[in-house]
Amino acid sequence: MNLIHKPVNFLKEVKVELGKVSWSTREELIASTFVVITATAMMTLFIFVIDYVLSGLLGMLFK
Repeated sequence: MNLIHKPVNFLKEVKVELGKVSWSTREELIASTFVVITATAMMTLFIFVIDYVLSGLLGMLFK
């Protein structure tokens, strides 16, 4: 009986805890997604530029 009771009790507790979660609104989710995509694009561009410049400098150095 204990083997069945523990998982059932756990799932009940999970349901209670998920009820306490503060879920984001659709607008907050869209805004956060935009921020993450923009920050990722900016970091990608920054790393690309640094890599391009350093590759050029090292190419000239070892030529």
